[in-house]
Amino acid sequence: MQFHPQPQEGPATPWAFPAPERGALPNGLTLLRCHRPGQQLVAVEVFLAAPLEAEPKDLDGVATIMSRAFTEGTDKHSAEEFAAELERCGATLDAFADHPGVRVSLEVPVRRLPKALGLLADALRAPAFADGEIERLVRNRLDEIPHEAANPGRRAAKQLSKELFPVTLRMSRPRQGTEQTVKNIDSAAVRAFYEAHVRPATATAVVVGDLDGIDLDAVLADTLGEWTGNTAEPRPMTPITADDTGRVVIVDRPGAVQTQLLIGRIGADRHDRVWPAQVLGAYCLGGTLTSRLDRVLREEKGYTYGVRAFAQVLRSAADGTGAAMLAISGSVDTESTGPALEDLWKVLRTLAAEGLTDAERDVAVQNLVGVAPLKYETASAVASTLADQVEQELPDDFQAQLYARLAQTGTVEATAAAVNAFPVDKLVTVLVGDASQIAEPVRALNIGEVEVVTG
Repeated sequence: MQFHPQPQEGPATPWAFPAPERGALPNGLTLLRCHRPGQQLVAVEVFLAAPLEAEPKDLDGVATIMSRAFTEGTDKHSAEEFAAELERCGATLDAFADHPGVRVSLEVPVRRLPKALGLLADALRAPAFADGEIERLVRNRLDEIPHEAANPGRRAAKQLSKELFPVTLRMSRPRQGTEQTVKNIDSAAVRAFYEAHVRPATATAVVVGDLDGIDLDAVLADTLGEWTGNTAEPRPMTPITADDTGRVVIVDRPGAVQTQLLIGRIGADRHDRVWPAQVLGAYCLGGTLTSRLDRVLREEKGYTYGVRAFAQVLRSAADGTGAAMLAISGSVDTESTGPALEDLWKVLRTLAAEGLTDAERDVAVQNLVGVAPLKYETASAVASTLADQVEQELPDDFQAQLYARLAQTGTVEATAAAVNAFPVDKLVTVLVGDASQIAEPVRALNIGEVEVVTG
């Protein structure tokens, strides 16, 4: 019997986040391409500079309806035909709207990329926005709203946005609109929003996958290159302001056996030099099952299945008008609400008094940096991150530099960032639960004025 030689261990290959090649099409569309050998499933992300802030005030949610309508027919195909064509390509096409703009995502086997890019181009170039399809999408959205209101996590997020931001700021209102605004949306409103804000000159396409043997320039010229539209300057954004006066808002849910916790404020965005330390400090505080919050609230006290601390970008802008949501979230049983909050505040005070340990910092860096090669195994993960950088006005090498900066961030710097992110006297606490059971124990903690609102 003959055996193959045993593989020998070689030097480790250094990993870095993939660097894209940047360019532009004649119609003004910005293009980022990234060749990833072996990735036979190509990912395409298109960012459209159609921010929620641009929605007419009585039509909150029109960007969401428009994004969903991109897959509901074009000037060449009905909704059913368009879906069938995508299926023949083995492709998936999704879209969603968020504060910075609209994202359209395509995944397709590389050998069917030309056909799928043609369908994507048709969806962007000439969406049908048929009356019947828009009416159906509006009905679907209206059906979703009561379910979201019944979900404690979604309800807490809605209340926190309302509490933090002034009523004049779009961020104070639900991203996908309310019942009052969504019911005002029709095909004319969707088309008007599309014509005002969707054009190649303010859009960016990211293409990631094994592009060997594909004349991508020719494919793009025949697909996305056929999309035309007028040029326009990027829309100026309103600076983000917030009220982080320490207070507690209880959304009353009589009879609830659990309390949903969401504690937050706004902080620095990804352009700020403190961002890497802020990410690292938040991870040490509540990024994983071994983080400090879980160690106390889950392992020692048994209040919860898990509590997380995180920094989530709301809008990131090179001119400094952006911000991130800094938050702690989780759920506890009703009887433990007061004790859990008391211990959570003790964790924050101890952090401020004693700081993080070197061991906590080292584990966090190892987890955040060490997992990166696995996190970005797929073309879709790389494309999504590159598109994030585009919509947040970041350089193309931001993610690569972030990992280097995380590794260089020391314990003292991470501690300072975490303490500044979660000061005990400047946190807005939203609790979704039974007010009759939790209001008095929470008031006794003296962590801020307590208000009860109906759920």
